[in-house]
Amino acid sequence: MQIKFLGTGTSTGVPEIACHCEVCSSNDPRDRRLRTSALFTIKSKNILIDCGPDFRQQMLCSHTEKIDAVLLTHVHYDHTSGLDELRVFCKEHSVDVFLEPWVADAIRARIPYCFVEHPYPGVASLNLNEIGTDPFCVQDISVIPIRVMHYKLPILGYRIEDVAYITDMLYISEEEMEKIKDVKILIINALRHTEHISHQTLDMALSLIKRVKPERAYLIHMSHHMGLHEVESKKLPENVYFAHDGLLIDTEYI
Repeated sequence: MQIKFLGTGTSTGVPEIACHCEVCSSNDPRDRRLRTSALFTIKSKNILIDCGPDFRQQMLCSHTEKIDAVLLTHVHYDHTSGLDELRVFCKEHSVDVFLEPWVADAIRARIPYCFVEHPYPGVASLNLNEIGTDPFCVQDISVIPIRVMHYKLPILGYRIEDVAYITDMLYISEEEMEKIKDVKILIINALRHTEHISHQTLDMALSLIKRVKPERAYLIHMSHHMGLHEVESKKLPENVYFAHDGLLIDTEYI
């Protein structure tokens, strides 16, 4: 399996509009973060996790030529607003999108022209597959949903083989922790150093990583308040890394 981090920033992206802090002014490309999304390539299938407002730019930068399925974590704009751009991947067949029922309802309301009986030629053809917290398959690939809480909003992370991907989490129950206890790679959100109403801090993420004990952990969904990549990455434990846009990891070599 290969995992490409298409975006690793929070909802405002980094640099943030009209901000002139040292992170937003940095020339280090690792400090430039599009909205969080990742591409899992396994068994020649490309599985996209979340499809936000930077999707078009992410596809052009990654030279991706096909998307076989999309897994949505929740309904928020920074994770779903790029769905219309999937139209370029729908020329031969619909793209399967896996999401919770209430998220599906919101997507149908947000881009209704994609779901009418006789859609306008060229619009995205999306096959919405409603899921819960039970395991399901993307073709022949097993996926385990992980229920986490984004403040009061129940959202999903996903486990594919020995990799768990969780974004926008503040809390996870002990029952759901069982789904990730033996993963080799844990990808998890860490917004900033100080507390936030709906996201983990860096210390909270590091505490959870310490419990899970993955071989490697990658942090995502950072804001400019996290600090400079070059400076902050030196403070992390040996097996923990700040992911950055464009980073590609191959699980075969971990």
